[in-house]
Amino acid sequence: MHATVNKDTQLCLSLSARPSNLGTRFHNFLYAELGLDFLYKATTTTDIGAAVAGLRALGIRGCGVSMPFKEDCLAHVDVVHDSAAVIASANTIVNEDGVLHAYNTDYQAVRDLLASPGLPTSGRVVVTGSGGMAKAVVAALRDAGFTDGVLVARNTTAGPELAEAYGYSWTASAADLGDDPGAALLVNVTPVGMAGAPAADDSPFTSAQVSSATAVLDVVAVPSETPLVRLARSLGKPVVTGAEVIALQAAEQFWLYTGVRPTADQVARASAYSRAT
Repeated sequence: MHATVNKDTQLCLSLSARPSNLGTRFHNFLYAELGLDFLYKATTTTDIGAAVAGLRALGIRGCGVSMPFKEDCLAHVDVVHDSAAVIASANTIVNEDGVLHAYNTDYQAVRDLLASPGLPTSGRVVVTGSGGMAKAVVAALRDAGFTDGVLVARNTTAGPELAEAYGYSWTASAADLGDDPGAALLVNVTPVGMAGAPAADDSPFTSAQVSSATAVLDVVAVPSETPLVRLARSLGKPVVTGAEVIALQAAEQFWLYTGVRPTADQVARASAYSRAT
């Protein structure tokens, strides 16, 4: 994709426990499309502090941050912007002449997608998960007007804490909610349904629960058609997929890194390319 790598090429990275080619292909596609002298590479680390220090030391322009580093990275940056500060979780670090800035573009992507056609604008929401991404999703939901919520999380410390922070109730299992949780919107922010995960073939919600809801949002990006998404589509429910979430948040990252905002068509084509086999 990048034929002229040279001493002036600006490097961007991503840090994840399980690196994938999605971000690499997305960003490099747009660099080539727009003629930008940038290069993007996915990687991992066992030392988040040293990795973030390396961004500064090596002059790396930007870094995407995925689980399990979204919260721990904040202790190693210089400026935490509101999008990351309010949820104590970052997914983007930008190096501005040696000053490291932390942002959370997951929040903005979810907030924008909540305005998708067919999605409810109010009512009860049920959210599974309590990690860094869940913080961004719950904050976006609350700020969009979903003030009546239930957080489902097995973690008996993080779950109740996140629920309390946003005025939601908490339960350890979606089974506790019965066949009809009374939800307008069901949201999955766990690895259930993710390719390669132990529960890759499972859905966090039952068929009865999905049938009783108005719409579904699943942040799992790979595959975009998760068991939950397929179930919701089969029941005629409006769906927002993880592919949509990751494309929007990546486009916002792209702008933060380069100062160039790609068009909706360019984002769509970059997203399609990132998923092509």
